[in-house]
This record gives sequence, structure tokens and C-alpha cells, in this order.
Amino acid sequence: MEQNVDVPMRDGTVLRADVYRPYAPGRFPLLVRRTPYGRGGPPAGASLDALRLVNAGYVLLVQDVRGRGGSQGGFEPFRYEGQDGADTVAWAAAQPYCDGAVGMLGRSYEGTAALLAAADAPDALGAVTPHMAGSDLHEGWCYQGGAFQLGFCLHWTLIDLVLPQLPPPGVDGAHPDTARVVAALDGIEELYRTPWRAPALLDRLAPYYREWLEHPVPGKYWQRAAPNEGYEAMRAPGLHIGGWYDIFLGGTLENFTGMRTRAGSAAARELSTLVVGPWSHRVAGGIFPQRRYGTRADEQVLDVTALHVAHFDRALKGTASGAHERVRLFLTGADRWVAYEDWPVPGTRTVALHLTSGARHANTAAGDGRLLAGPPVDAAADRFRHDPADPVPTTGGPTLMTGLFVGSDCGPQDQRAVEARPDVLCYTGDVLTAPLTVVGEVVLVAYASTSGHDTDLTAKLVDVAPDGRAENLCDGIVRARYHAAPDDPRPLTPGRTVELTVRLGAVGHVFRTGHRIRLEVAGSNFPRFDVNPGTGGCSTALRDQPYEPQVVSVHHGSACPSRLLLPVLADS
Repeated sequence: MEQNVDVPMRDGTVLRADVYRPYAPGRFPLLVRRTPYGRGGPPAGASLDALRLVNAGYVLLVQDVRGRGGSQGGFEPFRYEGQDGADTVAWAAAQPYCDGAVGMLGRSYEGTAALLAAADAPDALGAVTPHMAGSDLHEGWCYQGGAFQLGFCLHWTLIDLVLPQLPPPGVDGAHPDTARVVAALDGIEELYRTPWRAPALLDRLAPYYREWLEHPVPGKYWQRAAPNEGYEAMRAPGLHIGGWYDIFLGGTLENFTGMRTRAGSAAARELSTLVVGPWSHRVAGGIFPQRRYGTRADEQVLDVTALHVAHFDRALKGTASGAHERVRLFLTGADRWVAYEDWPVPGTRTVALHLTSGARHANTAAGDGRLLAGPPVDAAADRFRHDPADPVPTTGGPTLMTGLFVGSDCGPQDQRAVEARPDVLCYTGDVLTAPLTVVGEVVLVAYASTSGHDTDLTAKLVDVAPDGRAENLCDGIVRARYHAAPDDPRPLTPGRTVELTVRLGAVGHVFRTGHRIRLEVAGSNFPRFDVNPGTGGCSTALRDQPYEPQVVSVHHGSACPSRLLLPVLADS
């Protein structure tokens, strides 16, 4: 092991790394992990066994990214990861203990950084293994459907990016900046409710946070560090690992399909693989507070280290043995692993379930909102009052808002308390007489109008068990002022109906016999997303501006065929 190894970048900045080598003579392929979280932790990260990687015949280099840990320069999330990663790969390939073949690995930020380096197309890079990585730093990382991912972005910035760079809090006194950040974390629920205070707190410690807020639409600011802008240049095949309840699942799936269809080499297109398990960003064992998926759901039982070794052996050494599974998914509901030929899964068909309701309307699960196989003939609408001061609370799902390793606020949770709110519309299907397998992206097409100039529409897919438990599977949001285009915000005309598309994300789930499919529709999901104030403005910049409650209508009928689109396996 060598510590504090200097790795020079093209502009003269020196990044520092630790190097772990096999205790044997010779030259070996080298694996690079670049992290903003400090290289002093487990060398291969939380999920992998570094000793097994080294014993399998790989050198492991763990590096602090620019401006973090022992590395020089200024830190700005993802800004320099493409060029710095490419420079690190070139430097590594030239070392006397490297045989010239280099791979990159990492989870979350680290995996995204590896993809950005792959898009820089360094000659020596032969494989990447992005684990729960993003594909677009605007859509899916900082924003989703036009709404700011307040819960994740604020918490991540404070606890993972800012606090580790400050003096430790200590027992009695603390540095003033440390005290402010700790106080913000301890009172983060209140800070979520007054998000306009956060930029002032972070302007000096994390100025990029304000920049995220000042760039609410996609454009050049985000494109400079977006993996999905560079698939054509990527020549290294990827092992893409994600979780059904991971906040970056959409990025994982886009990265896989982007490399499969657009990568710049046959190896990257043919050897890229995908694994999705019943995990969240911080829960890797398949055990959530309200749900256990069984022993086989555990990342360690699946053996993600062995998956990495096999991928690197195949791509860097050409020596991997055994079958090459392109896609392996854990089907929740059936709670088992299934191999498929590709993603999207071949053989799926889109099934449309149309929204309707009767005299009692769809408000709450006790209403009469229904999902029908065909569009209802009669025109009707369901209405709810969106009060920004009393938003619908986030209850489970792909969250990353509190704690480092505790999954208490994420994953599958019973939605019955949420479904008792009058500002939540519930549309429920008939009792299933046979299992129904849904694998792929879920979409809601809704015709909606509002009494104000803007609104959010949230949607959640729910599995209702015979005992009434309503378990969330996936969810999404759209900010209505972006209904024309994500980069073209337009205020709504009060009372005018517009077509809104809500992307709920992907599932791999079996609705069992006796269960029912349910769709929840509301105007908020807080604090996962910032609350729409109803004014056409942004709650993160409100300060003393008042909120404007509004009435939102969801229309259905032959003229306004609001519908839920499910990707169903043909044999279901």
C-alpha cells in the first residue's frame, strides 16, 4: 500500500491517492475509484470487498477528487470529473505496476464521475461499474419534472459536502461555521419549510447550491457535466447497478440503455449489463422498516463484489467464465431474481388504465375513484385543494433526506394515512384474479386545470393487499408550467385544461392474485420536492411572499382520457 501518492492533472493541480497492490510480482490491471467523501474509508466503498478485488489480480487506486480531502484545487460538484478522471486513467496506465488496462468503479457520485471520465474517452479505460449513478445532473439529480429535489439536495449538501470539510463539532464549543451547519441539520425539517434561508447559509460554504436554484431549466450549465451527453464517446462497457427505491434509478436505467444503443464501441454496446435489486440508496440488504424482501435480496448474498470481478475479468482480462447475463432484476411481489435479455424488457406491452369516478369522487381511498380498462364516455372531473402551507407529506419512496445509513424514511411504506387526506385522489382497479407482472417505466397522462397560474401534479403507483395495506412502488412529479417543454416555462391560464405527463419511474413488480392496483394523484410530495407556491414562482426564493392555495381539477372522459400506462409482460 502506498499513501498520499501525487497524481498531476493537465492544469498542474495535484490530486492525492492511495494505491493498493497485489502482494506479488508483475503488472496488473488497475481499478480507479475517485471520491469526494474522503479516501480514508473502506478502499472500495461500502458495498465492495477491496481485498477480494486485489486478490483477484487488480491494483486499486483510491483518489480524493479535486478540492476534497488531500487533493488540491477548488471543489465544484462534477465540474472537473471528466477531465480529471481521464487524466487519472492515463497516469495510472503508465505506472510500472499497471499492465495498461484500467477500470473505474464507484457508487453514487463516484459512479457518475466514472461515467464522465468514460465520456472523455481515455484510451486505457476498458470498463466502468457505476453503482446507483446519475445520468443527468439536472433531471434526476437536482430536479425532477421541473420540481427541485429539496429533500435530497439540501441534506446532501449540508451533511456530505459541507460538514466533512469543517472542524469537528466537538463536545463543548465548535467553529462558528460548524455550529451553523450542525444547527441546520438538527433543524432540517424547519429549514425544508423555509427553503429560502438555505442559500444564504450556504453561499460561502457551498456556492454551487445557489447556482442549482438559479438554473431551474436544462441547458449549458448542466450539459457540461452530464453523462447522457457523452454516450457516443464511451468505449468502456459498464456494469450498471441500481435499486427500485434508489433516487437515481432513472439515471441507472438511462446509462445502461444509452450505452447499449449509442456507445462508441461494440464492446460497450454488447458487454454492458444491468442489475436492479430491492434497494434504496442507503439500504442494500433488502430490509426496510415495513418490508423484508428475503435473504436473497441482500447485496452481499447476491455478491456484488463477484459481479464486479466478473465484469472486470471479462472487459479487462478477457478471462471471465460463466454465462453473461445482460439484465438481472429482482421482481418485488414475487421476491425473486429473474434474468432478461435486455432493458426495456422484451415482450412487454403497454396497458392503459383510465381514470374515472362516481358521485363521491376520488378524494381519499374511501372515495369511488376507479381505474378502467377503457376510457369512460361521460366527462367528469375530480378536484382537490392544494394548500402550499399544508403539503402532502413524503411517505417512503426513493428518498435520500435523513441520516447516512438508516432507511427509516425511504422504501415501501403503508400509504393509508396519506390516502385519508382529502387533497389526495385515489383511483383503484378491480381485484386481480391472476398475477400481473409490471416491468418497465410507468407513466401517467393526465388532463388537468387549476385555479391559479401553476401547479404540481404528483402520481404514485400503489399495490393494495387484501388486508388493505397500500404499499408504494414508484412515484413522480411534474411542474405544470413546464408542460410545453422542460426548458420553456409558461404560466397556466386559470381554468384552462392542459395535458400533463408524469413519469413515475420504473418498477419490476408482480401484483399478486387478490391484490389491486391503485394510483394516487396530489399536488405535493414534501419535503422530497419543494412545494409549488401556486404563484408561478419558486418556494426556494419566496422569502416573505405569500403562498396561494388553489383548486386543481383532474379531468377524465372520452375528450380528456386521463390514463395510467403500465408496461405489462405479455404472458401476464
